Amino acid sequence: MTTVMIVKISKHKMLFSLLLIVLVISIALFLYFFLGRSNETVLIEARGIIELPVPITRGTMSVEEAILKRRSIRNFLNKPLSLEDVSQLLWAAQGITDPTRGLRAAPSAGATYPLEVYVVVGKNCVTGLSEGLYHYKPDRHVLEHLLEEDLRSSLADAALGQSSIREAPISIIVVAIYERTTSRYGERGIRYVHMEAGHVGQNIYLQAVARGLGTVVIGAFEDSRVQKVLKLPEDQHPLYIIPVGYPAG
Repeated sequence: MTTVMIVKISKHKMLFSLLLIVLVISIALFLYFFLGRSNETVLIEARGIIELPVPITRGTMSVEEAILKRRSIRNFLNKPLSLEDVSQLLWAAQGITDPTRGLRAAPSAGATYPLEVYVVVGKNCVTGLSEGLYHYKPDRHVLEHLLEEDLRSSLADAALGQSSIREAPISIIVVAIYERTTSRYGERGIRYVHMEAGHVGQNIYLQAVARGLGTVVIGAFEDSRVQKVLKLPEDQHPLYIIPVGYPAG
């Protein structure tokens, strides 16, 4: 009887040891194949969330110089942007500048913040990001990966075939949810929303200049086609398409 019990206990120990070995090997394989790759890739595959680099708040170019050099650029080099570039541009557009009160980089009537910001990224156009559509989340300074497709040509077609959108590494799309502001200010709120979009556009211009990039704000497009290309909710209305890249020439 004692011998039988010892044999059973030994079998249980062997089984436990085997399971432990399998678990250790599985964890090792996971660490090798996933965590050994870039953080951005892992986040895209695991949660669809990409953490952006911390924004820089002290640059090498003054506001005055950026204003002086600001021009609309429509031709871009075939050169990828960095993740830091994308981070700075989005922070300048709608980033949080006062975490305590949740205030953002661009002024908003009554701090209603009716704007949402999306980014279309071309294939091999941003180091650390795959092609597709991303949604900027200001509260966490992260990107949410929504669509895995190079949408630049489709977006350009929706914008009357403008080549700058097709050629630029990225395009930032600013959309409005009017109800956030009109629920407080009524019809007058529509004007406030458009004012806010202008603030965002200028911020992107100046941030682009400060990083040696070029951009142009585009308002000529078919709203319904842009909504369809980006698969936007019905209450989100596109106001701006803003291609960004390294200036050509």
